[in-house]
Amino acid sequence: MSPGSVEELGVYVVSFDRPGYGESDPNPKRTMKSLALDVEELADQLELGPKFYVVGYSMGGQAVWGCLKYIPHRLAGATLIAPVINYWWPGFPANLSKEAYYQQFPQDQWALRVAHYTPWLTYWWNTQKLFPASSVIGGRPQLSRKDMEIIQQMAARPRHLMLQASQQGEFESIHRDLMIGFGSWEFDPLELENPFPNNEGSVHIWQGDEDGLVPVMLQRYIAGKLSWIQYHEVPGAGHLFPIADGMTDVIVKALLLGEK
Repeated sequence: MSPGSVEELGVYVVSFDRPGYGESDPNPKRTMKSLALDVEELADQLELGPKFYVVGYSMGGQAVWGCLKYIPHRLAGATLIAPVINYWWPGFPANLSKEAYYQQFPQDQWALRVAHYTPWLTYWWNTQKLFPASSVIGGRPQLSRKDMEIIQQMAARPRHLMLQASQQGEFESIHRDLMIGFGSWEFDPLELENPFPNNEGSVHIWQGDEDGLVPVMLQRYIAGKLSWIQYHEVPGAGHLFPIADGMTDVIVKALLLGEK
């Protein structure tokens, strides 16, 4: 967020490293529930009050879905930004999830199959040299033209921040995320109930319609199934659209103020 918006809204922003990232201890037994309880414990340790907002981007959507399931009573609102989708959620029609799945690069189809069906092979699969591994881990993801423009703008940013995120190794960070995100979930997000039945808060999903990593067709289905979610589709945007100048301010103001 821009300093001006932080001051205008009077918000206190906390960003934390999920287990295995940055300086957070790895948790080999991490689950969707344990991550949500980590968020709750952190909020209590920081004395953020009885309710707080949560925002998750891409793989960070795991944490937000978990909070909506396990600690909805602690939430003032929630936003998911291009949240990664598990193709094996039971609530998806089989033909729809299959169509979206096969839109991915072939190597990503295999990487996700391994993470889902044989998670203990995830690290080996994405480090071996016999077959193409995940395009994201290999640094060759399916990006849109807008994404490439944003990457060029990011070239001047310090690279040490990215290296710091995986400083404990990729097994307990990136690969653990794959196993959790595309494994067998403890619940189906498509069966969640509205955490704000009296409109005391709101839940938002933001999605670019040219996202090559998260199929927009599945995001649209979620928004249609969970009618209490406010869905924002950004025309011409890829996966990196929240990094564009001013976009984070727009997203947060929609959550806090209800601005379109």
